[in-house]
Amino acid sequence: MKAAAPTIWDDQKAANTLFADLRNLKKQWEPVVNLKSDVDGLLEMTELATAEDLPSLQSEYEKAQAKWNEIEPMLYLGGEFDHNNCYITISGGAGGTEAQDWAGFLMRMYLRYCERMEWKTTLLDKTDGQEAGIKTATIFVEGDPAYGYLKCEKGTHRLVRLSPFNAKSLRQTSFALVEVLPEIKDQDKIQVDQNELRVDTYRSGGAGGQHVNKTESAIRITHLPTGIVVSCQTERSQIQNRERALNMLLAKLLEKRQAEELEQKHELKGASQSASFGQQIRSYVLHPYQMVKDLRTDVETSNTQGVLDGDLQQFIDAELKRQAGAI
Repeated sequence: MKAAAPTIWDDQKAANTLFADLRNLKKQWEPVVNLKSDVDGLLEMTELATAEDLPSLQSEYEKAQAKWNEIEPMLYLGGEFDHNNCYITISGGAGGTEAQDWAGFLMRMYLRYCERMEWKTTLLDKTDGQEAGIKTATIFVEGDPAYGYLKCEKGTHRLVRLSPFNAKSLRQTSFALVEVLPEIKDQDKIQVDQNELRVDTYRSGGAGGQHVNKTESAIRITHLPTGIVVSCQTERSQIQNRERALNMLLAKLLEKRQAEELEQKHELKGASQSASFGQQIRSYVLHPYQMVKDLRTDVETSNTQGVLDGDLQQFIDAELKRQAGAI
């Protein structure tokens, strides 16, 4: 076993990675072991049960079912990066102030969801809207399985409501795009020629103290061959911002390569659907009725306020099952 090897701490970085992986595996495995013990006990009780024991058996069954409902989505996380941290970027679509306000709603929704999951979040980059909301924002999410769950949120989100920015309060439809990228821990997976990068520095905006706002610590990296641009401005150090931005760039380049490979496979198979994540995935209707509906799985709820407060797990679980072909 690698963890028991006498030379394990010769490479401290590799050792820390190994033990982090072991902790994650233990976190995933322990609930399964506990559920198996509960089910075995329930089967033994069933064999000896009388009619008077039925209420107790029903209660134990419901407890086991609830545990299974929590564990089941984890079984569909088989992707290479599913247990990695991730970057989530929210951008307002066409529609000016309305779309920017909607993007701000989504940023709050995902921050609330991460809070529910007890994941750590760091706002890496944010451009405020001119009147309300945000033009774009990027959040770094640390937790397991952050990417595995949040990748289900990639795509265009549609809002229908009475406009608070219209004097006549007309019904308005707004769109915002959500992008999710995994943190790339093994940076050897994709090579980048430093000569193909343009690195710009600038002063950070917003709150952050004198050091952050008075020095050019913010970093913007442009990958010249593809035109991909990433930026980070919230760390105090220019070196830290550069490291964050470079990791995001690697994730975008890896995603681009995987999308191209997937598109090529689809062409060979004669698939007609686009592999792009920019398609509309969910509608949030606040007027004339209350409804949030996922257009991929048909899961819907009238509890719109709960969803906007971060109650997203039902949509994520359903999408994981759909991707796995379970439904």
